[in-house]
Amino acid sequence: MSRFSETLERLAATIEARRGADPSESYTAKLLAEGVERAAKKLGEEAVETVIAAVQKDRDGLASESADLLYHWLVTLAAAGVTLDDVAAWLESREGRSGLEEKAWRNEPQR
Repeated sequence: MSRFSETLERLAATIEARRGADPSESYTAKLLAEGVERAAKKLGEEAVETVIAAVQKDRDGLASESADLLYHWLVTLAAAGVTLDDVAAWLESREGRSGLEEKAWRNEPQR
């Protein structure tokens, strides 16, 4: 397992452990208590900050903002009841398919 995947797993477990904690003592608990809408809003803000750092070619800023983005992404998943395994299943279903093929498949009318 890579350092990145191990870190992501630990962070996801920490976020889950904060569920139900006192929101006055935990930012994660506060976000989870405020619901998926608030978590998603923060995710969007972090996405914009990540894009800005990338466009500005700020390597350290991009790494830092990416960490914030991933944290808020995991909180949003937790708030919505989506697991990393759920995301992995979607990624696995796309393996071996080109990005163009994947986009065409998603745009096909559902039967």
